[in-house]
Amino acid sequence: MDRFLYISMSGAKESMNALAIHGNNLANAGKTGFKASFEQARSMQVYGEGLPTRVFSLAEEPGQNFESGILQTTGRDLDVAIEGDGWLVVESQLGGQAMTRAGGLNVNQQGYLVDTKGNQLVDKKGNPVYIPLPVEKFSIRKDGVVEIRPEGAPADAMEEIAQLKLVNPSVKDLMRGQDGLFRRIDGVEPAFDEQVSLQSGTLEASNVNLSSELTGMINLQRQFEMQIKMMKKAEEIDKSSESLLRVV
Repeated sequence: MDRFLYISMSGAKESMNALAIHGNNLANAGKTGFKASFEQARSMQVYGEGLPTRVFSLAEEPGQNFESGILQTTGRDLDVAIEGDGWLVVESQLGGQAMTRAGGLNVNQQGYLVDTKGNQLVDKKGNPVYIPLPVEKFSIRKDGVVEIRPEGAPADAMEEIAQLKLVNPSVKDLMRGQDGLFRRIDGVEPAFDEQVSLQSGTLEASNVNLSSELTGMINLQRQFEMQIKMMKKAEEIDKSSESLLRVV
């Protein structure tokens, strides 16, 4: 009886954990450059004193879907999207360099080029990209070179001020941190890759498949309900056994 109850209890718990993964994907479906997380379940033995006679289901997040999202044209000078594989590099507010595909850039009050979360973009040498304000025109070329035209300057007076650090490490070596940014598992900062190119005036949408996520959540909710019914059934069987012992 205790095995019956334990299996249903652990199954209900892990179904809730799996629902959290799908729920997070849905919550970020409208977020620029977001990469959906995979979810899987597997059987795990419970180890402790004595023999491992208990097994429970474990819901886990083995990795992310690194397929590119749809490119959406915005026409905004500070919006960029990676064409194909590659990443923009920022100086994370948690420390160290990290990678992102979210190309909705802005210039903060201090004049630094930042992403939507306020992380500073870095150039190919690893330095923060500073924009000397005021600026009348702003452009980012395919190779990541940032050009500006100072306010009051002639129309053809575009100045190169920095080249964004663009990288392309193997996705097998990446993991997502608590800040939503990606880093190499070994902690090594990726090197500049001149093969990575940008498309200006566009943003990459998230690659979350809404229909797939909703279907997954419905299936998990049904599994959760089934596990709860099993727990109630275990309670009924236990009460029946207790009543039989009283009769005897």
